[in-house]
Amino acid sequence: MAAVMPSPPPAPSSAAAAAAGPFPTARATASDRRRAPRGSTYHFKPYNVGRWLVWGAYAAALIVAPLLWTSSLAQTMLSQMGIAIIACLSYNLLLGQGGMLSFGHAVYSGLGAYLAIHTLNLVSGGQLALPVSLVPIVGGLAGLGFAALFGWVSTKKSGTPFAMITLGLGELIWSMSLMLPEFFGGEGGISGNRVVGQPLLGISFGPQIQVYYLIAVYCFICTGLLYAFTRTPLGRMLNAVRDNPERVQFIGYDTQWVRFLAFLISGFFAGVSGGLSALNFEIVTAEVVGAARSGAYLLFTFLGGATFFFGPIIGAVLMVVALVLLSELTKAWLLYLGLTFLFMVMYAPGGFAALIMMNLRVAAFGKLRQLWTSYLALGVTGLTVLLGGSAMVEMLYHLQLNEALGPEMRYLGATLNAKSLDAWFGAGFVLLTGLALFEVARRQYKREWDEVQADIDKEIKRRESL
Repeated sequence: MAAVMPSPPPAPSSAAAAAAGPFPTARATASDRRRAPRGSTYHFKPYNVGRWLVWGAYAAALIVAPLLWTSSLAQTMLSQMGIAIIACLSYNLLLGQGGMLSFGHAVYSGLGAYLAIHTLNLVSGGQLALPVSLVPIVGGLAGLGFAALFGWVSTKKSGTPFAMITLGLGELIWSMSLMLPEFFGGEGGISGNRVVGQPLLGISFGPQIQVYYLIAVYCFICTGLLYAFTRTPLGRMLNAVRDNPERVQFIGYDTQWVRFLAFLISGFFAGVSGGLSALNFEIVTAEVVGAARSGAYLLFTFLGGATFFFGPIIGAVLMVVALVLLSELTKAWLLYLGLTFLFMVMYAPGGFAALIMMNLRVAAFGKLRQLWTSYLALGVTGLTVLLGGSAMVEMLYHLQLNEALGPEMRYLGATLNAKSLDAWFGAGFVLLTGLALFEVARRQYKREWDEVQADIDKEIKRRESL
């Protein structure tokens, strides 16, 4: 990496060096030592209690979650959430931290899953002595290797060219998954068995709860490592490349090299998520490298909030809920998901994380109680709009897809006749009434929000003047 480094400061004299002590940051002059009490030469930064509480709560949530939701479906969903958190955080390293819009991130999680399932089969066949708990690391190394191969090409460009290159690479790998059945397994994919050898301390990874806790350990460690990366000089330089690449080049740094290093790290963690997915499902198909998976990473990372570190965690939870629960509740789930994405882009481009942080700022100044009635009005009217609109959508889907079952259908416990004019008129009336009331509530909320923000700005200026 070509860099123009500033000239080092002049070396201190021997007396100054002796006064500095073993730590360069604890340097003090003789006069400072005379004024300071004995034993107070060194100053240590206090513990960040808030950060410890947040990480402690995160670990406690991972530990307690399967104890609260004990059903098989719940534990399966929790396992998928842990995998999705790692995948979305690794993707946000490119999108949120580096400003690199990738349309092919599933390549690295998917290829990591394939290498992991092949490794698992080698372990099952006795050809490789490797603990099952370390198989996801193999997936991570595979993701790292393919990220080095493809990233060197794609990171030579930025912006739209980078996005198009990643899209082309994603389509290339997906087409190869059908052309090379020896490695990808064709349409049936590759299956494996995670229960290998004798159980160690009763852990065989047969029960889903054991697999979940393995995923939870990886999830916590990967989350911590990715957060630590954002605090490193390389992580800060990646933010600078995102915000002002011309200035970064001007001071002598190679922006392509910074993007490439970030791409490698992102590929590694994506591969780890793929390896965990291979252990969880014990099968890997061509779907894991498809454009739909890459699009899901992009969509839900954005919905969660790409500008905040914890945003992709929210997005990963929403992704599993949408793909597992919502898809089972209604056949129109993609329509609802698309509308949600559209409204978020239009009215809350910072994602759910930005909405949370905005309201935390309001709460910090004691102004949140002034908005709760507006929030209640927005919630009630929004649910009214959703009730009427979803009723019309469900009736339309029923007529198109389930006409052989007759015109009657069940909707939220009620029976609707999809061919009845009364049902359509009632749904339309609820929709239009909800829209009108929602617009009234929205205008009132905007006035109150602007007043609250003005009060906060005045309070900030008052505190700065003190």
